[in-house]
Amino acid sequence: MSAAAPEIPGTVLFDGRMAMRGYALNKMCFSFNEAANRTAFLADEDAYCAAYGLTAEQREAVRHRNVLELLAAGGNVYYLAKFAGILGLDVQDLGAQQTGMSKDAFKAKLQAAGR
Repeated sequence: MSAAAPEIPGTVLFDGRMAMRGYALNKMCFSFNEAANRTAFLADEDAYCAAYGLTAEQREAVRHRNVLELLAAGGNVYYLAKFAGILGLDVQDLGAQQTGMSKDAFKAKLQAAGR
């Protein structure tokens, strides 16, 4: 018998269950390591998502470019960073989306925490 994982408000816990749920999404995002795959995605996003077997929820989150939806659909932030790169976003953009802050406000918060 295992203890339930603690809940962290505003955080999607990426555990074994979520890893299984997001396998296709994360596999697709990993494929973006290759330039040809990034080009193929941009040429026909729906076909590319279908080729990886994304669920309707995952495909909708991809269309929305919404990090919180992608995380809820099983996405892992490290793989999602590869997807974000296609859109010209970086990890700070993702953090800003997750916290509901502007990128500049998010960066300032990070800098303040580092002091």
